[in-house]
Amino acid sequence: MISHLGIQTYQISKYFTTHSGSLYLAEEFARSGYAVVVIDAHHFGARAPRGLDGIPDQYDPFELSVEDYETLDEKVRNQLYLGVRQLNWAGTTWMGLNYWDDSRCVDYLCSRPEVDPERIGCTGLSGGGWRTDVLAALEPRIKASVGVGWMTTGDYQQIYNVSGAIGTFCLLPGVWDRLDIPDMIGMAAPNASMVVSGRQDQLFPPEGQQDAARQIRAAYEWAGCPEKFHHYNPDKPHCYDADVQREAIAWFGRHLQ
Repeated sequence: MISHLGIQTYQISKYFTTHSGSLYLAEEFARSGYAVVVIDAHHFGARAPRGLDGIPDQYDPFELSVEDYETLDEKVRNQLYLGVRQLNWAGTTWMGLNYWDDSRCVDYLCSRPEVDPERIGCTGLSGGGWRTDVLAALEPRIKASVGVGWMTTGDYQQIYNVSGAIGTFCLLPGVWDRLDIPDMIGMAAPNASMVVSGRQDQLFPPEGQQDAARQIRAAYEWAGCPEKFHHYNPDKPHCYDADVQREAIAWFGRHLQ
């Protein structure tokens, strides 16, 4: 049977070369023998807003100039935070909306005859790393995960950088005063989890990265499966490049194949 990976990642050209080393994650995992599903988060890729507040009805982000891209990116970001507030007023959250979609992808994969439902994993960079962490915490059918470029602790992050990393779109009312960011990975135990934190990643403080890894490691030790957690801390910026991809593929190879 073929193992599956849900690749949670950005789908816009600006992030492709800078953060993925010009290697498409889905293609690299497919070459390694995995069946792969990619779904855009709300507000990303094909699901980004169109026709609102000066955003064109139709556009191809791969054909935009850098200047036009940055202008459009700001408009889309503004709609994201407005949408987050509207969802909260309606009694739900952006995190919940994306988790629902991602979990339904697992439903679909389990319906496929070529997919082994006992060998499903997920991975992603940045916002995709956040979605990976949430899915690993809440979806027991995820047997292995690799979250890249999205791990810190609340105490360190709040005095370092909130708006550019752990923004309000990530926060859950009534939850974050009881549950810290690394707790999501602790909740994934005993399923295998690798967290990738780049030492040059300017979105997250190094102290927060290390403290988060310490907390997760303690949780896995408490759960009796310390070998199921690995913190990969390369001397790299915010990226999911070829080196990180090789580490991730090796991790999934040990825990899914």
